[in-house]
Amino acid sequence: MKKKSRKPQYKRSRAKVEAPAEDEPAAIKNAPHTFVIRRGDRSASIARLSRDFRRMMEPFTASHLRERRINKVKDFVHLSGFFHVSHMCVFSLSSQTLSLKIIRMPKGPTLTFKLHQYTLAKDVISNARKQFVDDECFKTAPLVILNSFSGEGKHLKLMASTFQNMFPPINLSKIKLSALKRCVLLSYNPVSKLIDLRHYSITVVPVNLNRGVKKLVTRNIPNLGRFEDIADFVEKGHLLSESEADDEEAHVVLAQNLKCGNLAENQSSLRLHEIGPRITMRLMKIEDELMTGEVLYHDYIEKDAIEVEAIRKKRAQQRRLKEQRKHKQEENLKKKEKDKEDHRAKTSKQTKSGEITEQDKKLLKDAEDAVGDISDEDDREYYRTEIGDNPDEELFESAGGGNRKRPFIPKGSNYSLKPKKPRLDKRKQYEEDDRLARKDSKRRNNEGKDMKGKGKFGRKGMKDDIRGKAKYNSGGKKPKGGSKKTAGKKSSKRK
Repeated sequence: MKKKSRKPQYKRSRAKVEAPAEDEPAAIKNAPHTFVIRRGDRSASIARLSRDFRRMMEPFTASHLRERRINKVKDFVHLSGFFHVSHMCVFSLSSQTLSLKIIRMPKGPTLTFKLHQYTLAKDVISNARKQFVDDECFKTAPLVILNSFSGEGKHLKLMASTFQNMFPPINLSKIKLSALKRCVLLSYNPVSKLIDLRHYSITVVPVNLNRGVKKLVTRNIPNLGRFEDIADFVEKGHLLSESEADDEEAHVVLAQNLKCGNLAENQSSLRLHEIGPRITMRLMKIEDELMTGEVLYHDYIEKDAIEVEAIRKKRAQQRRLKEQRKHKQEENLKKKEKDKEDHRAKTSKQTKSGEITEQDKKLLKDAEDAVGDISDEDDREYYRTEIGDNPDEELFESAGGGNRKRPFIPKGSNYSLKPKKPRLDKRKQYEEDDRLARKDSKRRNNEGKDMKGKGKFGRKGMKDDIRGKAKYNSGGKKPKGGSKKTAGKKSSKRK
């Protein structure tokens, strides 16, 4: 059996195939789209609540939007125009409160709500007596129902218009009743100032039919094992049990035919099944711009006209300063780009024939003046004549200076800054040094012969001088004995 190789196998990179660009219909483009994100502290229940809110806003929302901590609100604002996003809902959790901000893209206003209570969709469905979930109902937008938003106050009108504009409008002349499968109920309590949000799915059941026939029409096939004939099932249908009783107030006359036995101009019963989530919230404030504008309404803070005017002037001044800084930065960027282009044109501009421009000639002349003739042979000769010995290589090694800053040479010019005098071969340099060293030693020997026998400074005088120094320094033999005696006398005298 062949062993598997341990060499790692890398996946081959496949060529990316771009999807064909298909133009969306005008109805989908013009429909309001939403972003639902969360900010602040992390919590599993808040993450689940945001997902339930996205499911409620389907199909015109980003259901699988992934937000991270490094993402900011400005990032989503920049993407809003590309994805036709009209509103953004932000769940923000802090150590004190949980808030919901509904923002009209891209320039506001911003409505901030404080969440008092909320219940997740899974808890609502699990606590229902008769659970009903239909995934087909999330393919169409829900119907918005507003209750008690007609009171006094501009903030109520702004809330009502904001909630209505978050969902696509309904055209009564073209709407199909089969598309209305969900509804969102928003009820305002003027006493407590609380807003209750509920989410329901809608089912339609025919009325004034035998229960047995109704079960057959609605495709809920019962157990027919105890009946001998289908006629017995239809006649004894009143003996069958039904969990819900029909409410006469929920009876309506349909204008269009629906499936499951619901015919036009016949009565049918509307039934609502709550599918969650539940939210109870209260309006705290309304800001003019995107989360940082002027406060148009506040629930418990009131300011007089003087304070409002002072804040308005301060904001206007800050806006002017910001515009000035932005204008100045743009001018500086333009100036830098222009300087770069001019420098690039000066350094890289050449004629087609290869001739150097006047600017390049000037630069070359400056380079020649800066470099000059670099030679240290004169200094070496001067050292030999004055000192009488060859200089060390380290003395004049850095005379040519690698630390000298090289002048600028234009690109494309056939010019080099090499010294005019060519370098000597190292072997020739060593032979020249040996010849000069032998010449110096020969000269010293000749000078010593001339000084021989000339008084004190001759060879004999030098030897006598050395001997005298040795005697003076007790370099000769020590006298036998007497040294201890003299040492004893000196010590007795000291005593």
